[in-house]
Amino acid sequence: MGVRKRERAEQTKEANKQIAFAKLNNCPTSPRKMRLVADLVRGQKVELALNILRFSSKEASRKLEKLLLSAINNWQQKNAEESLENAGLFVKEIRVDGGMMLKRLRPAPQGRAHRIRKRSNHVTIVLGAINNNTQSN
Repeated sequence: MGVRKRERAEQTKEANKQIAFAKLNNCPTSPRKMRLVADLVRGQKVELALNILRFSSKEASRKLEKLLLSAINNWQQKNAEESLENAGLFVKEIRVDGGMMLKRLRPAPQGRAHRIRKRSNHVTIVLGAINNNTQSN
């Protein structure tokens, strides 16, 4: 590995220390229903986002709450020496993409069949950190 490549890899590694993410694949909820809940927490601080998800009555909020806790835990694994309270974590990005579809047939009148599409989704949460600690010399 060359010197420039190694330096670039170190810079990327340091930049990625401030970012943590978690993914949920093939969640058996339609993407439209999941996006309603995801829009509530996009850009919010982590503590506020957890409270929003905890007291929401939608089923998708339970799955997103668990995913957000996983992303927080991933951040803690990367930054073992930093405290969670001083980091100022917030939901930097949350994406809900369509997953695979289960196609089923339902009987219809006059010998026909209607197709039922059971949708699923993929959710990605990216957390960002704002360091508020000021270092004095």
